[in-house]
Amino acid sequence: MSPSGGSSGAAAPVVVKLGGEVVAGEFLAPLAADIAELANGGTKVVVVHGGGPQATALQKKLGQTPNIVAGRRITDRDALEVMKMTVAGAVNVDLCAALLAAGAKPVGLHGASARAIAAEKRPPRVVSGAGPDAIDFGHVGDVTGVNHDLIALLTLHGFVPVLACLGADAKGNVFNINADVVANQTAIALEARALVLVSDVRGVYANIEDPSSRIPKMSIADGSKAIADGVVKKGMIPKLEESFAAIKAGVRAVHVVGSLARGELAKEIASPGSVGTVLVP
Repeated sequence: MSPSGGSSGAAAPVVVKLGGEVVAGEFLAPLAADIAELANGGTKVVVVHGGGPQATALQKKLGQTPNIVAGRRITDRDALEVMKMTVAGAVNVDLCAALLAAGAKPVGLHGASARAIAAEKRPPRVVSGAGPDAIDFGHVGDVTGVNHDLIALLTLHGFVPVLACLGADAKGNVFNINADVVANQTAIALEARALVLVSDVRGVYANIEDPSSRIPKMSIADGSKAIADGVVKKGMIPKLEESFAAIKAGVRAVHVVGSLARGELAKEIASPGSVGTVLVP
């Protein structure tokens, strides 16, 4: 296995990350149709997904209290079991089913699938928006590599790898990982030509209450200032931080989009910032 590596001269893929709310929403069908059209047209597409809303709902149903700090889930043993059941289970199956219905050839994967997502346990660390003390996130991992050989083999033959945001170490320990982190690290490893983050927010806004305040293009400096000034809050903070880290590592552009209608995925890739917010150096 090659845990990481470049595109080896092959056509650079597009990485599309879907939040759990997207998989459960009404826009999944047109988005799946767009992904299928790209893949069937010869574009190598890799899909990464989360499942936060589904995990939170199941935790509550089981009597657990979700512990979210600065947009990041603290994952104890019980919460990890929920992530396995939702993210690598129901959410992955539902997403693959939608892609299959749209005419794509999806293959569901997670970190324990030949270490498609290689990871190690995240040490306690200080995070933006959570105060000055280091936070121990429990069974949460940091991505250390991506099984490039496996993903390249699948995309070469027109399959669409669908990666659930769980990583694994060489001993078989499984870790919950923020889906944006997995998407960014996958895009870096595969030298993606575009990384599209699809959530329930149609971009980055100067005022989240005002739909007309969407920012078409945001630089690293702009993003840092927006976080410091409190313009960007909650889950958008780690999204931007991880995206800018990916850009510094070589990803050419990161697109933050949401609620995509039919054709808008290809439109945003072809014309950055036309649908959402494109993040640039």
